[in-house]
Amino acid sequence: MKEQLRNLINSKVHHFVGNSRSASDIHSNEMERLTNKKESFHKRSAEIIKCHAECKIEQKRNIGEETHLNYFVHYQYLVKQNDKLYMEEEYQDRLAIFRNDEIVEDHERNPPNEEIETGPLNRENDDVERVQYNYDRLAAVKYAERWWDDYNPEFKKFDVDCTNYISQCLHAGGIPMSGYPNRGKGWWMKNNNWSYSWSVAHALRWHLSDSKSGVIAKEVNSPEELLLGDVICYDFQGDGRFDHTTIVVAKDDQGMPLVNAHTQNSRMRYWAYEDSTAYTPDIKYKFFSIVNG
Repeated sequence: MKEQLRNLINSKVHHFVGNSRSASDIHSNEMERLTNKKESFHKRSAEIIKCHAECKIEQKRNIGEETHLNYFVHYQYLVKQNDKLYMEEEYQDRLAIFRNDEIVEDHERNPPNEEIETGPLNRENDDVERVQYNYDRLAAVKYAERWWDDYNPEFKKFDVDCTNYISQCLHAGGIPMSGYPNRGKGWWMKNNNWSYSWSVAHALRWHLSDSKSGVIAKEVNSPEELLLGDVICYDFQGDGRFDHTTIVVAKDDQGMPLVNAHTQNSRMRYWAYEDSTAYTPDIKYKFFSIVNG
C-alpha cells in the first residue's frame, strides 16, 4: 500500500511540472483540482518549475474489505513568474481508501471550510473600551511565517483553525484584545475562552466591518489594494456565510496577494483559492486593510 500511495503522489508531482508520466491513477475530482491549480498559474504568467512532496502515514484502519489510510502530504512548489522566483507550500490532510490493494478513493479530510461554532453576533461594539495601537505589519507577517505549519502552544488549537491563526497573527502585530468575557463582543482569547470573532470566520468578517474596538479595518475594493498583514475573508458558496480567512504575507510579480492560512496549512498561496476543493464559481471575497486603532 505504501508503494501505491507513493506512486500516486509521484504522479501528482509529475503532473505539476509537465512531465508526460501517466496520470491514470489520479482520480477525476483530484485531477480537476490539479488542473485548476496549473491553469491559475498560467493565467498569471507563472509556472511550477519544481515540485517536491513528502508523505507521512498517520493512521491505518481496516473497515470490512477496505483499508483506510489517513496521511499527510507536504508539497513544496518552486514558482517562476517572469523573473521572480518564490516557494509556495501546503500540507494536505488526506484519506486514501484501498480495496484489493488498489486505491479506490483519495480526498482531503479537512477542506478549508470553517464552521467551528455559531453564536449571537452583536454588531454593536461601541460599549467596548477602545485601546489605541499601531499595527506592526512586519511583526504580523513574521508570526504568520513562523506558525503557518505549526501551532503556538500559548493558544488553543482548533481542528478548524484558520481564523484562530489569523487572529494570532493580528495580535502579534500589536492589536490588543478587548471585550472579555462577553463572547459576542470585541475580539479576544483568554482563560481558555474566546470571542466568536477570534475563532469563527463569519464573526471575524463582521467584526472587521463594524468594529470600533479590537481589530480596526477598512474594506477595500480589490486585492491589489491590500498591504502585507491585511486580511481576506472567503464565502466559498456565495451564500452570505463566510467560511475562511487568510493573511497577506507577500505580493507576486503582478502585485497580487500571496497568503498564509491554517486548516489546510499553506504559505505563499495565491489569494483567489481557485485550486481549493472548497472553491465554487459563486465564491465571494471581502478585502480588509488593517488600520491603526
